[in-house]
Amino acid sequence: MTVASPLPHPSPRRILMKRARAHRGLLIGGTIVLAVLLVGLAAPVIAPHDPYLQDLSKRLVPPVWSEKGSWEHIFGTDALGRDYFSRILYGARISMLIGLTAALGSGIIGTTLGLLAGYFGGKVDSLVTFIVSVRLALPVVLVALAVVSLFGGELWIVVAVLSLLLWDRFAVVVRSATQQLRNQEFVTAARAMGASTPRILIVELLPNLVGPLVVIGSLEVAHAILLESALSFLGLGVQPPTPSWGLMVSEGKGMVFFDARLIALPGAAIAILVLGINLIGDGLRDVLTPEGRG
Repeated sequence: MTVASPLPHPSPRRILMKRARAHRGLLIGGTIVLAVLLVGLAAPVIAPHDPYLQDLSKRLVPPVWSEKGSWEHIFGTDALGRDYFSRILYGARISMLIGLTAALGSGIIGTTLGLLAGYFGGKVDSLVTFIVSVRLALPVVLVALAVVSLFGGELWIVVAVLSLLLWDRFAVVVRSATQQLRNQEFVTAARAMGASTPRILIVELLPNLVGPLVVIGSLEVAHAILLESALSFLGLGVQPPTPSWGLMVSEGKGMVFFDARLIALPGAAIAILVLGINLIGDGLRDVLTPEGRG
């Protein structure tokens, strides 16, 4: 009589991949963000016109779906005769660049502070908690407006300001998770083997925080994109003639009653991108920590 061998247990990686493929929101959000990312990267190739080229003889040309529109300018042109479709394509690069770099910078700051506070506790934890409290007491938009108005709206300044204002969620979550992990057996074993504190923080603790960090990072990308759009709309973000979606909305607000597409097209692009990123964040939370969902 032969005994059937037990079926091999699927690896955690396969389980995560199976959950991801079965999550409709994650797939939809990933498709949207991937499409925007590819469009932004390929903008120099697929854009039919130079997004900076002005031609006042072709100002406010209607889009292709209008009665007087043509395929030469698919989305028409703006008040300076620049091709709107090309500017939308290049605007994807600006939004993704600012969102990703700002989330990365704020993630580094918040993760570092959270790790130190959660691992050492005591005075270090009190200091970091005080810093987080000060940061939460500051209105993000007003502080960003003040700093950008003082130092200018160059791209790197906008990224730096957003990185310094969006790290608090990372710090709070990492601190809480580190407090739960610092007394686990694998950390105790690393201490007993003589591992240095930086090694424990980076090699032992940080890999166990990847799941929460990815979820928070995806949401902060969307937050950074919205903040950049708001700053550009107010004229204190990315400066013209850079094709930023928020700046395009600002430039078209004077024509809202006469040519609404100047606001509707970049506004729709912002909404779709932020929706896709939020779907990814919500989907990653479901996939990585399903036990945390009601």
